[in-house]
Amino acid sequence: MDKLNLLRLFLQTVDKGSFAATASSLGLSPSTVSKAISRLETDLQFFLFYRTTRQLTLTDAGRTYALTVKSLVSDLERCEQDLGLANSNPKGRLKINLPTSYGRCYVLPLISEFNRLYPDIQFDLSFDDAYVDMIERGIDISIRSGTMDDSSLIARQLSPMDFITCASPAYLKQHPKIKVQDFAKHPWVRFKFRQTGRLMPILADLNDESLLLDPGQDFIVDDGEAMATLCAQGLGITQFPHFIARDWIRRGDLISIVAPFRHPDFAVWAIYAKRDFLPEKIRVFVDFLEQQLKKRGESTYQTWAEEPIFSTPS
Repeated sequence: MDKLNLLRLFLQTVDKGSFAATASSLGLSPSTVSKAISRLETDLQFFLFYRTTRQLTLTDAGRTYALTVKSLVSDLERCEQDLGLANSNPKGRLKINLPTSYGRCYVLPLISEFNRLYPDIQFDLSFDDAYVDMIERGIDISIRSGTMDDSSLIARQLSPMDFITCASPAYLKQHPKIKVQDFAKHPWVRFKFRQTGRLMPILADLNDESLLLDPGQDFIVDDGEAMATLCAQGLGITQFPHFIARDWIRRGDLISIVAPFRHPDFAVWAIYAKRDFLPEKIRVFVDFLEQQLKKRGESTYQTWAEEPIFSTPS
């Protein structure tokens, strides 16, 4: 019998006043209860009860110990109840790690509505485009774009990942009808990964063949919004994920110059640790995010780039 159960048995014996009454209430034999209390006393190195043939009486040490044990067990049971309620109700602090551009463009605009629906959930948001150890940092949900290889985590695909190649209206006036085979002739705004220092390759289709290109490196940045800003200033061509391109294209600041490229292994994911008892605050947020993305034309297998309103110059 483990220590906690021994303590509970001790408290039951204090309440019942005898080994026989305790045994009867728990469906045990009196000798089993007596031996368990003796083991506890041996472990403690002091007696809890005075024993006679007629009665069982607490020693002074036993009386003091009973008060402490009762308080500890009561606190533990209260803690278990509170944690159980927190796990089954959408409440508490939710720690979410977000890619910088996706977080600003897609997630932040949704927080106020989520807060209205679930006012008992508080947020701790962090923004990072690099890999983050969720377990080490105590993160509940991580939104990631790219490939997903860690099988120790649960990954729900929020959408595919479409790569949009863009130029500004002013740049296209000077260089109309840019084709994939002409990419190397133009200045480029390229993305550099902070963790590795490597440049993201340019992805394109040419004659039904998928290509990884490495054209110009005239402007190198490590922030998606900075890429869009430089491109909108007419400094060259750029390519970035659909979640960065969306607002710039819809405002008319940028124009897609070739069809979007979709890599089958790349997607946007909501990631959380494997748990037998998933906290309700995590489940409701991921469900809410999926529902809101669907209203905006995105789901597991599609992005806004497939909408009829999206077109590339002919």
